[in-house]
Amino acid sequence: MSIKSDKWIRQMAEQHGMIEPYEPGQVRQVDGKKVISYGTSSYGYDIRCAREFKVFTNIHSTVVDPKNFDEKSFVDMEGDYCIIPPNSFALARTVEYFRIPRDVLTVCLGKSTYARCGIIVNVTPFEPEWEGYVTLEFSNTTPLPAKIYAGEGCAQVLFFQGDEQCETSYKDRNGKYQGQHGVTLPRA
Repeated sequence: MSIKSDKWIRQMAEQHGMIEPYEPGQVRQVDGKKVISYGTSSYGYDIRCAREFKVFTNIHSTVVDPKNFDEKSFVDMEGDYCIIPPNSFALARTVEYFRIPRDVLTVCLGKSTYARCGIIVNVTPFEPEWEGYVTLEFSNTTPLPAKIYAGEGCAQVLFFQGDEQCETSYKDRNGKYQGQHGVTLPRA
């Protein structure tokens, strides 16, 4: 298994639609304003957060149960940024749509800009032949409200290519998050 470089990422995005929309360089400014960087890096791709958010709230005093998740635990919002309450979290999705090749697995890590503010970005691996918009989870570990920005970088995806194709892919297993659009809640 080997980690893939910017050249490989560019080729897979441009020729096979692995990332759409795809940014071939590292964007640090938009319309003359600084942004948290996104786009292709040396050995990865920095993804962006879209404008759709689901902010966790405990107004119904429910138990968080991954097998029986209560959608009323979230407040939906859309905007250029999202304020996450102290010691809470928000879900979002990527701007980018991914189509992962059968011999590739990704690992996704939060960007240091957010980590240094106590905001943890959690994303599970993208399995071979998974496709869709990525659901992102932002945890505010601080006792203060935290701000995250839509349209800007939030995490880096690293691509690992196996020496051979897997026997059974996510698509073969009819994975429950295959082809997801929008912010997708837990499914049992």
